[in-house]
Amino acid sequence: VQLQASGGGLVQAGGSLRLSCAVFGSIFSINARAWYRQAPGKQRELVAVMTRGGITNYADSVKGRFTVSRDNAKNTLYLQMNSLKPEDTAVYYCNTRSSSGLITWGQGTLVTVSS
Repeated sequence: VQLQASGGGLVQAGGSLRLSCAVFGSIFSINARAWYRQAPGKQRELVAVMTRGGITNYADSVKGRFTVSRDNAKNTLYLQMNSLKPEDTAVYYCNTRSSSGLITWGQGTLVTVSS
């Protein structure tokens, strides 16, 4: 499995962006897909996760503002980010976790929110 994230950019506070994560390869063993982010000088943190069954979970800091979704036909995971804040500035990564526990990371896409 290979992942390709896109959609990052520069946006003003209060604006929106939609990130995409295209999954290439066999998806049958994927149990969960997730978005993480890493701000400068900080540890990588979980932003949102979606299980194979469609159950979602979000970090408290993004609840009500971010929405994770997927398009099975396109093998793509999305992260709709609304009401963006400067503290959302980070490199955003997508990953997948297989049924065997294998975790695969995408290359990251930079989101910069200006105040």
